[in-house]
Amino acid sequence: MVYRAGGPVGHVYFPRSGVLSAVLTMSDKTTAEVAVIGSEGMAGFSTVLGAVASREEVFCQVHPADCRKMPVAEFVAEVATCGRLRDVVHGYARAVLDASAQYTACNCLHPIDGRCARWLLQCHDRVGADDFPLTHEFLATMLGVRRATVTEAAGSLQRSGLITYRHGRVKVLARGKLEKAACECYRVVRAAFEPT
Repeated sequence: MVYRAGGPVGHVYFPRSGVLSAVLTMSDKTTAEVAVIGSEGMAGFSTVLGAVASREEVFCQVHPADCRKMPVAEFVAEVATCGRLRDVVHGYARAVLDASAQYTACNCLHPIDGRCARWLLQCHDRVGADDFPLTHEFLATMLGVRRATVTEAAGSLQRSGLITYRHGRVKVLARGKLEKAACECYRVVRAAFEPT
């Protein structure tokens, strides 16, 4: 656990490996992922905008997640110097806003199979390995659907020979074909996070 919803943000985390997920819980206790954070980003960057508490629950989704951390006061002070870190934080904030808009449209408009392929590719990019841990329960949370829907979507990708999915582990078998199965949002979001 990196941050609890409503809890304080004492440090900013910079993942070097693994995947962190930010998840919102609604009043009826249903959950959905609102951000994926890998080595391209940071958790807690909203502190430069005055945030002191986390709206989301942020936790390690794919292990191991080796992170560097920086106390918020030091982070805010360093960003305020208008140096390189400020430029990185501003660029990351723009990418997060672009990705958030794209995910909103994606979740409303695209079928679950394409969204599932997109999410698996995002994990694959961040983990840097073809085989990684991922349970039905977590994937359902990440996609904002029921576990039965995940079973259908993952089963379809598996029957097509793109992945194997058993005992809480995913193995990407055909990366190029998985990219073709993903909705357009994978490419758009990936481009948003590429360095300029």
